[in-house]
Amino acid sequence: MKSKLSSGMLVVIVAGLVILSQSVFTVHQIEQAIVIQLGKLVGPITEPGLHFKLPMIQEVHKFDKRLLVFDQDPQEILSSDKKNLKVDNYARWRIVDPLKFYQTVRNEAGASARLNDIIYSNIREVLGRATMMEIVAGTRSEIRDQIRSKASLQASKYGIEIVDVRIKRTDLPAENSKAVFRRMQTERDRQAKQYRAQGEEEAVKIRAKADREREVTLAEAYRTAQELRGNGDAEATRIYADAYNLDKDFYIFKRTLEAYGKAFAEDTTVVLEPSGFFGPLQSP
Repeated sequence: MKSKLSSGMLVVIVAGLVILSQSVFTVHQIEQAIVIQLGKLVGPITEPGLHFKLPMIQEVHKFDKRLLVFDQDPQEILSSDKKNLKVDNYARWRIVDPLKFYQTVRNEAGASARLNDIIYSNIREVLGRATMMEIVAGTRSEIRDQIRSKASLQASKYGIEIVDVRIKRTDLPAENSKAVFRRMQTERDRQAKQYRAQGEEEAVKIRAKADREREVTLAEAYRTAQELRGNGDAEATRIYADAYNLDKDFYIFKRTLEAYGKAFAEDTTVVLEPSGFFGPLQSP
């Protein structure tokens, strides 16, 4: 009898433990949960600690309460100036309505699939209104804010809040890189030729100006030299005239000696009758 009683008590204890284990659950401080009874929400649980539910009737679904990261694969978009770009981005999000999240996407895998469509469509729309230079070198903060606000509004119907969307990298597709490089090289060559042509033009101007200034300087120097030479000749003529007026015979004699010096070389012997050009050689 005691053996049967002990066995019964053991069964009751085991059954109680099983029921208790199915009735008690814990929620970690980084988690939030919802209790579903026959497909209907009993209540959300946002506070950490020990909680209870009806075994076999109610079920608990737990979700992460922290910020989650969705790293999207690089996607191609078309800018407003018709340039293909490969955009690599990621987003940070969290579950703000566990019941709506469970009813629409069920879990994080389903949420990732929805976020992939939402974020990509908004990136394509926002970046599609900007040029390549605005995307690469423009104000990215404004672009990020536009993408985040639009994507978060669409994700709210899934119980999701998108906190931030970041563009990690923006590249040209591999098939376009060589063509862009060739265009850049052609543009640099064109600019180099333009700069060389401008340099040659400026050099021609400088040389022409220098030649003109040289000619003006030489002409001015020649004019000054001619003036000085003319003034010198006039002064010499005046001096000769004054000397001639002082003693005509001596002046004639001096000029004749100078003429002899120019007419005959050194050590020249001439035997002539002293008359005419040689008249001054006669004895007085």
